[in-house]
Amino acid sequence: MSKFTIDKSHFITGGYMLSSSYGGGTANMEYMTLTGFPMANFAPTISTPYAQVVASRPYTPSIVDYFPNAVAIHPYVGNFYSRPVVYDKFGFDDFIYLGSKTGIKYQENVGKNPYLSDKTAYLNALEAIKNNKDLGQFINLVTIQNHTPYGDDYYDGMNEYEVTEAVDIDNTRNAINSFAKGIHYTDEYVAEFIEQIDQIQKPITLVFYGDHLPGIYANEMDKDGLNLHETDYFIYSNKYAQQNGAKNSLNKSKIISPNDFPAMVAEKVNAKISPYYALLTAVYQQIPAIYMGNNPSSEKRRVVDYVTENEQILTEKQLSAEQKEILEDLRLIQYDITAGENYVKETKFMQLP
Repeated sequence: MSKFTIDKSHFITGGYMLSSSYGGGTANMEYMTLTGFPMANFAPTISTPYAQVVASRPYTPSIVDYFPNAVAIHPYVGNFYSRPVVYDKFGFDDFIYLGSKTGIKYQENVGKNPYLSDKTAYLNALEAIKNNKDLGQFINLVTIQNHTPYGDDYYDGMNEYEVTEAVDIDNTRNAINSFAKGIHYTDEYVAEFIEQIDQIQKPITLVFYGDHLPGIYANEMDKDGLNLHETDYFIYSNKYAQQNGAKNSLNKSKIISPNDFPAMVAEKVNAKISPYYALLTAVYQQIPAIYMGNNPSSEKRRVVDYVTENEQILTEKQLSAEQKEILEDLRLIQYDITAGENYVKETKFMQLP
């Protein structure tokens, strides 16, 4: 994997995010990132909250509630996972995808890859930033370039990042080589995107994360489960945000969960927070990252562990009484909103002071 060409020594928070899935489940990572609700609190029968919960519930709060303008961008078809219905429920002002009314303005492919490039994704995000006249804006950008399948003829110079160990099956080796080459291009495009947002005289904070690893590795889940659920992430505040109070780093960042992102961003930019975000902050700062491996759907409850900053795996029984109380508070709020009577909606719990 190539390195960024920009200086990352300042105003970067990064590490590993524990994806709840391996080889799929993009929308579930979106759900956790936007709402702060972990998949671990659902029964195994809830495999896709977007379609099974949000689409049918009268009220679903999300990070979108705290911004006067919100745009979702996906340079691909837009109907998967009930996204149009879900994004409308979340309060997005526009959902830009192939075939949408607004449409994907910039379209570019890399080599023979049939998916639109990540460069395309970032150019369309910059277009949304340019067109925004409000003081606050939230953009949910879902890229597509590095999605399966991975053709062995997508890119020139495929052997530049050739797998040299552990994989003996030709089609697996070729898929990993193709994926690695695509990630190389993504590295370059992300570096360009950061350089571009650094030129914008607005505070911008970028959360970059891999939703899950592709299911192409010849690994054993029982042996390598944690590694197969770790994806790279970082949070970057542009120069304007740095000059206007964005924090240099966060106390906890090496191992985190997708549901930690709302609290982490609020802390990084010194934002005012609602009582709910105060709870999410307690979850983020005091609870080890939630680790949910691939478990049989016949389980009555998901098998959930917790991973410390030192990658020590704990069971819930090993958590402190205070940590267990914080988790129970989150479960109660999540139940009320996703399956209960929405009592919290009538309070100020979700509102900024």
